[in-house]
Amino acid sequence: MDAIARFAEHVERTTWDALPPAARTAAKTFILDTLGVAVAGSGDAWAPRLARAARAWGDGDECTVIGTRERLPAPSAAVVNGYQIHGLEFDCVHEGAVVHPMATIFAALAADIERRPEVDGRTLLTAVVVGVDVAASIGAAARGAMRFFRPANAGAFGAVAALGKLAGFDAGTLVDAFGIAYGHVSGTLQPHAEGSMQLGAQIGFNARGAITAVDLAAAGFAGPHDVLEGRYGYFRLFEGDDYDVKAVTAELGRRWRVTELSHKPFPSGRLTHGVVDALTRLVAQHGLVAGDIARVVARVPPLVARLVGRPDVPAPGPNYARLCLPLVAAIALAHGTVDVPHFRGDALADPAVHEIARRITMITDDNPDQNAIVPQVVEVERRDGRRHVLTVDSMLGHPARPLSHEQHLAKFRRCWGYGAERLAPERGERLIAMVDGLESVTDVRELFALTIP
Repeated sequence: MDAIARFAEHVERTTWDALPPAARTAAKTFILDTLGVAVAGSGDAWAPRLARAARAWGDGDECTVIGTRERLPAPSAAVVNGYQIHGLEFDCVHEGAVVHPMATIFAALAADIERRPEVDGRTLLTAVVVGVDVAASIGAAARGAMRFFRPANAGAFGAVAALGKLAGFDAGTLVDAFGIAYGHVSGTLQPHAEGSMQLGAQIGFNARGAITAVDLAAAGFAGPHDVLEGRYGYFRLFEGDDYDVKAVTAELGRRWRVTELSHKPFPSGRLTHGVVDALTRLVAQHGLVAGDIARVVARVPPLVARLVGRPDVPAPGPNYARLCLPLVAAIALAHGTVDVPHFRGDALADPAVHEIARRITMITDDNPDQNAIVPQVVEVERRDGRRHVLTVDSMLGHPARPLSHEQHLAKFRRCWGYGAERLAPERGERLIAMVDGLESVTDVRELFALTIP
């Protein structure tokens, strides 16, 4: 059986009863986290412009854009949801796969759910789990250096898996839907290199493609079938010849990828988090202040250097800033943390922060794993000559060092206050309670209703 058929079989056969408690708990955690991040993303300057553009793509008001009053047809709502979820670089990530699976998956699910008569909480949780399994497994199968924007590319297949689960597709129909979606898979690393807002939009494009694919499969359209391993399949075209998909499909039903997601504590590229993590710990251990620091040297794996090793510039755009390791590290030293307001308005041009950034240097290590993001080794040299070194083998938010439940809720509550319009705090608390008991919710459209200002 080829890989795409194995994924389809896994999606069809997985039931709520098959999910272990850890997978159920993780799915709840990242549903709430994703809703919070999407609300915060509605406050991004580009989000309302994208929504206005989307109104011209077709009439209809079947779906709510998370955190807004905007209602759009499902494919258009998926585009805007995807941008809002990923646009702040605050959404969860599977580090080994280098995939942000919930961004594409939940952008599509949120749009699709509202046009269905009723979806219960158990079905939503199961759909999220199998969607993450597919997206993260496809990403984890790649062994070479990332060439395209894998979070969006692999995320498209995960979104189809999740939507297909909601629709009750059998394995054959899922294979058709995967094949149709392959024609929509898009996303390059050029927006990442330039710090363009199109990076988040690419998540949305793939969420829209997943909805289109599932609608066409439901209407009886067939798709190409050998879309992962075929002559012109995903792995050869998007990832090159260095991949091992059999290793990941062998683990389906035994290894639940949702339990492996990293919970992002900072709204910046995950590859910046190792240095931020190290610096905040060194500050706490040694009482450091930014003025005492002569220089910081970070030794990082090749992937980190390639994707966030860009130079600091005096007045960067927010998307560039979130992916600039020296600037993100300088923000951490200047403010003691990194949060959404640090990438908005005048904060981006703060001369004190940019002065600190000039003292931060990055060196590429010889890690042979082209997808590794740790270890990261950070050395701080003080003006009096003292040195402090810390090695980060797992970053804060990784399953080995998870955020506490209190930290998770604190992040959600902050995000709830960063949206385009004010959302009543008591509605956020109701959403927390509803997700906590999601397996008992009979109609999950209530989740999205609570995010409307």
